[in-house]
Amino acid sequence: MKTWIIYIAAAFAELAGCFAFWAWLRNGRSILWIAPGLVALVAFAWLLTLVPTEVAGRAYAAYGGIYVAASLLWLRCVEGVIPDRWDLVGAAICVLGAAVILLGPRAA
Repeated sequence: MKTWIIYIAAAFAELAGCFAFWAWLRNGRSILWIAPGLVALVAFAWLLTLVPTEVAGRAYAAYGGIYVAASLLWLRCVEGVIPDRWDLVGAAICVLGAAVILLGPRAA
């Protein structure tokens, strides 16, 4: 369960960091948005190092599925756009893929 919490926290840190740059470059917000964006991106990178796996590639691959689902939650809560059924189906497939990567049996 701890791994899922780390992934969710990492996803929202990454989303916040990237959105800060989006707000600055695409939405005309102040350049000062970059400072908290950088802090959030550093937090994102640090959080991924906490995932209990021996190889970074597997941690990143599983994280991708969680990121997709978190992005749709961000879309709804922050941007006010309701994801459509295809968004939700795609996210469910991605989360299932993440679960297979995280929970699949591994050779010792």
